[in-house]
Amino acid sequence: MIEIYLFVNPLGVECFQAERQILRLVEAESQKKIQFRFVPFVNMHVVDRFMKIYNLPKGDLALRNEIFQTFYNAALDYKTLQLQGKKKGRSFLLQLQKLCGIEKLAYEPKLVDQLVTAAGGDLEEFHHDRSSRLVKEAFLTDQQIAHDMSIVQTPSVVVYNYASGRDFGVLLTGDVCKEFSAIARLCNTEQEELRENLANGHQRLKKNHLHLV
Repeated sequence: MIEIYLFVNPLGVECFQAERQILRLVEAESQKKIQFRFVPFVNMHVVDRFMKIYNLPKGDLALRNEIFQTFYNAALDYKTLQLQGKKKGRSFLLQLQKLCGIEKLAYEPKLVDQLVTAAGGDLEEFHHDRSSRLVKEAFLTDQQIAHDMSIVQTPSVVVYNYASGRDFGVLLTGDVCKEFSAIARLCNTEQEELRENLANGHQRLKKNHLHLV
């Protein structure tokens, strides 16, 4: 069995690209038992990276707090719809990132409602659950998982491959998370790893992107 945890900024373009690679991998490796989770992760490092990418003024504390609150709200929206099904939650997350991150639409309640409906969610149930303690606790649980896995930025992916002979997880961070081949390599079985190492001269992932968990 293979477990994949992808830690994402709920409005991040880079994370949108990484999520698509994970979905592509799961489809391509359908013969393998792969369980995966897209985990929203929000902290000031994520905000800093976002501000750097978009050349926003670092010293604007009001803007920094506004961005943090927006990411937090988007994460809660995602966790809320997940209560109606993980597939609906993923569909919502991908569309939210696409529209806000790529197409530059403003994150606002009207857009959220449209995307909840488009994902097949019950809008009345969504609004009922959105302010519940259950949703906030689910978000905090995700942050604890990120802490336990030493996550500090997004996108980051942790792969546990129990068919490879490894009894530990491998953490990839940054741009390498958007590379299909890098993630696919971590999902190889022990025999596949041996064949690939022989074919590629024992090629390894870049050390500054790879950590053991």
